[in-house]
Amino acid sequence: MLLRRGALGIGAAVLAAGLAGPAWAWPDRTINLAVGYSPGGSTDITSRLLADRLGPALGPNGRVVVENRPGAAGIIAADWLRRQAPDGYTLMLVEASSHALAPAAIVGGTRYDPLADYTHIAVVGTAPMILVAQPGMPASSPQEVVARMRSGQPDELPFASSGVASMPHLSAEMFVNVMGMGGRFPHVAYRSGGQMVESIAKAETQWGVAVLASAAGQVRDGRVRGIAVTGMERFPSFPDIPTLNETALPGFDLENWFAVIGPKDMPQPVVTQLNAAIREALGQAQLRERLLTAGVAPWTRPNSPSDATAFFRAELAKFRDVVARTGVKLEP
Repeated sequence: MLLRRGALGIGAAVLAAGLAGPAWAWPDRTINLAVGYSPGGSTDITSRLLADRLGPALGPNGRVVVENRPGAAGIIAADWLRRQAPDGYTLMLVEASSHALAPAAIVGGTRYDPLADYTHIAVVGTAPMILVAQPGMPASSPQEVVARMRSGQPDELPFASSGVASMPHLSAEMFVNVMGMGGRFPHVAYRSGGQMVESIAKAETQWGVAVLASAAGQVRDGRVRGIAVTGMERFPSFPDIPTLNETALPGFDLENWFAVIGPKDMPQPVVTQLNAAIREALGQAQLRERLLTAGVAPWTRPNSPSDATAFFRAELAKFRDVVARTGVKLEP
């Protein structure tokens, strides 16, 4: 037993020395990038665009594959991630739903701590939400949609989301709360932003507040009607779509975001290499253009691992403030 313990200690020391030295070889196998939604939504789209560029940025052995683990607006996958080995081969592209909104808004919170239970690697980008409606709705401007909601029967205007406690769910609840109509409209939860937008296109539901990246293609094709974005400024790829702030609801400001994280206690050299590779990928013009076309604004601010942790801390505080101000609470 003493010999075995000694061997293990030597092995750990050799591994640590290898990771710390200039010639350490990582990665030497495929990296899995988990996504907490089904294919087709904004998080899935962003993860695949990033994975295509991240693999080559990690060197000759770099290969990143996307693994969809849908359920509960990313909460199930986030809880799964914290129990994985912190070796850098299992990562997750998360968004505000699982790591800011859910901990702030769900009654009783989440089983995981969005700060203490993870290694924060880099922020990828931000994405406004967009109010969308099925094409047959007799309203085309933000003011007309608000008027339609005030005058119509609530049961005739069910809204869709990508899951309970997701950003689309909270955004819609905030939208109707600000108008003084909270709790009036039936909510239909789907497993991804893609499924959510498809339900609106088919008029199975009447409206929703989607992540722009989930709805961009259908808005361009006219399958759903883009009414207004939720940020303070119009999005560059959709300059003709106004903001809620400039039309029906002055001061309304809510954006989603995407970031790469791993389990806590990842080796610092691995974190450093992943962070550098993500920043290199985001610096490539082709990826930036593809993200913008998809409805995601690539991150341009300081983006070290410590910057990412500070960002997560600030976003969690912001959403707690939003929940306190609006009174929105979500049942798990």
